[in-house]
Amino acid sequence: MEHYLIIARSVTYAQRMQRALARSGIRSRIFRAPRDLTDRGCAYAVQIADSDLTAALTALHRESLDPVQIFLTQRGTFREVRP
Repeated sequence: MEHYLIIARSVTYAQRMQRALARSGIRSRIFRAPRDLTDRGCAYAVQIADSDLTAALTALHRESLDPVQIFLTQRGTFREVRP
């Protein structure tokens, strides 16, 4: 199953993102970002469905919440889609 990981700089920032997404009706979950995706020790990932990316970016932009990185996850591999 494909999904996107939106990388946040901290757990607090990820929680803010999750609340903004929820207000827009987008389901998400938060977890520690995989080590091989970021050099930031405290980075967290917000996972969303692949069909929600455009709406999620709009919701985050509306609330001035900028992701550090965004990755598409396909069959256990990660591909960065936006810096």
